Amino acid sequence: MSTDFQQARETLGAGLRELRTEAGLNGKEFAEALGWQRSKVSRLENGKQTATTTDLEAWARAAGAHEASGELRGRLRGLETTYRSWRRQLAGGHRALQEANAVQEMEAETVHLFESGIIPGIFQTPDYARGVLTDVSNRIGSPSDVEEGVRARMKRQEALYQPGHHFHALIWEGALHVVRCSPESMIAQLDRLAGLIGMDTVTIGIVPLGVRTPFSPKHGFWIIDERLVIADTWNAEVWLDSSEEIAFYVKLRDQIRNSAVFGHQAHRLIGRARAHLSPT
Repeated sequence: MSTDFQQARETLGAGLRELRTEAGLNGKEFAEALGWQRSKVSRLENGKQTATTTDLEAWARAAGAHEASGELRGRLRGLETTYRSWRRQLAGGHRALQEANAVQEMEAETVHLFESGIIPGIFQTPDYARGVLTDVSNRIGSPSDVEEGVRARMKRQEALYQPGHHFHALIWEGALHVVRCSPESMIAQLDRLAGLIGMDTVTIGIVPLGVRTPFSPKHGFWIIDERLVIADTWNAEVWLDSSEEIAFYVKLRDQIRNSAVFGHQAHRLIGRARAHLSPT
């Protein structure tokens, strides 16, 4: 799947290749000048690996183009934080975005995710998803292909039943009480969530309201194979690829996990939210 992120990485690689060729060095000679493996030079030039700031500075020196290091660092900053507005992503409708997400999730072996105000899409029921996608279309003004989007979102859930995948989900208890559909459909959604606890490919932790935490639930995020972080804001996704950013979110995930409860305790919190919707 070609993404804006990958395209930006390939563009950076093309710029690196141009500097090397202008220096009159082939890949082997350039690697020797840098003291690197030839494969690293190839991966960077072909957009298969993300350069670090140190890599770029060394590259500019080896190419005899010190003046290029500032421009390269600027490109890297744009690459490391790739902003994708929801309006732009949904210009082609909900179905296209859901299908792109499905490809990414099927390719991933391990996904760690946190949501503070919504049931994760990979766990949603059709009625809950329908309410969410309808709200998004109304808020952003995107194409209203809601039913196609719902079907595509349900198809994404096939990854939950495929060997070789594992979804580690952490959910703030407040998300269980945010009603995005009818009360009856919300009850069904909570039952669905409770039913996923104990699956071989799924781990669900709930962070209880009132527990002491060293963080605030600012936004949801997904960590894909510890190589990419996707963080959600109100109007965009932010894709982060630098080792520093990934390490930050891994540390944050661990803090959230330490505050969460699992198994029968998670069941109890889901049941408490269900009781508020159906007190009798």
